[in-house]
Parts: sequence; C-alpha cells; structure tokens
Amino acid sequence: MDPPRNKYSVILPTYNERQNLPVLVQMLHDVFEEHKLNWEVIIVDDASPDGTLDRAKELRTAFGPDRIVLKPRAGKLGLGTAYVHGLQFVSGNFVIIMDADFSHHPKFIPRFIEIQRRSDCDIVTGTRYRSRHNLIGGVYGWDLKRKMTSVGANIIADFMLRPGVSDLTGSFRLYKKEALIKVIETTESKGYTFQMEMMVRAKAMGLKVEECPITFVDRLYGESKLGGEEILEYLKGVLWLWWTV
Repeated sequence: MDPPRNKYSVILPTYNERQNLPVLVQMLHDVFEEHKLNWEVIIVDDASPDGTLDRAKELRTAFGPDRIVLKPRAGKLGLGTAYVHGLQFVSGNFVIIMDADFSHHPKFIPRFIEIQRRSDCDIVTGTRYRSRHNLIGGVYGWDLKRKMTSVGANIIADFMLRPGVSDLTGSFRLYKKEALIKVIETTESKGYTFQMEMMVRAKAMGLKVEECPITFVDRLYGESKLGGEEILEYLKGVLWLWWTV
C-alpha cells in the first residue's frame, strides 16, 4: 500500500495527440485507481492544430479538474520548456514524465513506484535495453534502422558520458519532486537532448538513480517527431555535455 501522503503528478507535453490522449488518460486513470494511488495529469499543449486541447477539455470534464489540469501554451516551444512549465503546477510529491503518444504504457508505473519505495532513490528511469542489473526491456514497432539508431545513440553516450544508466535517451521516468526541481534548474537543453542532459546532470549531482525495464511501443497515431535534425542535435548535445559536465 502506498503511503497516503504520496501524490503522483504526470506531466504530459502534447502536440497533435488528439487521438492518443483519451486512450492514455483512461489507462492512467485505471492504473492509478486500481492501485489506490493519488494522482493528477498536467497536460501542457503547445497550440496543437489538430484539436488536442479541445479533447483535453473534454477529459477534464469527464475526470474532473482535480485529476486533469490544463496548462496550454501559445506555441510549439520545445519539450524541455514544456516540463519546466508543467512543473510549476505540480501538486504531487512525485512527478512522472512520459510521452503522450502511447509509446509508454502506464502499466509500468506501479513498478516504478515499487522500485522507488524499496530503494528510496531520487529517480527511476525506464530502460528499453539491458540494464546494469541484467534486466531487459524491449522495443516494438521500429524497423532495423530505427533500432540501430537508438542503440548507437546510447552506445555513444555511454562511452563519452558514463551516465550510469543503460537508456540515456529514454523519456519515461519517475522523479521525487525536489530532485526534478534540482535537476531541471541546471538543465540548459530545450529540445531532443533535454532528457539526456537531465540524467547526466543528475549523476553529476550525486542523485540516486534506479532502472526499470519497459517495453516501448511505436506511436499508435500520428507521425514520429524524430528525424535527421533531431539526430544531429543529439550528437551535438553529447559533445557539449562531454565538454561541460
């Protein structure tokens, strides 16, 4: 049983997630209620042209404003700033960050919570690969090229940065709120390298990090936001972190 004082705040940055959002919110509701956890979802929509915000307003009506908190922004301002923005409105003492495209399954959240409770760590991060504890996650829906790109990116980062985790580019994590505030205040990246820098900064600060194997499923609807520009940004980010941290 989770201590009654604990509350879990999920920050969901969204952009063109009208079809995915209702499915994800319903599954989050089901998982949290099944395990009798106190929760809220903070939706940070960056002016999606597909009507994502209208769908989010329907979800707020259905689940209640104490569960669905809407904090939209006027434009597409980047993933990193979306988390910074959402964090201002968090009322929980634990914060979960995850993708809104349904590639991160809410069923893993209780495992994150159990690992955190058992170890009293500052961060639990999901891994799609073999972790230092010899646990294995997985990836579904990617072609060989996409898998090789992701594996290669993590190999490069591990060699240059020694982050102490097996999946540096993952974006499914549970933070103690105070740990997230501490890390996010020193993080400078705003785009695709934001998650990577967060973990490197956490290690440099001496925060305790544990891993949880997850299965990553490619998005159900819409198009992937990963392209050549994001890959180049990632490589530049690795070099910058190696030089500065």
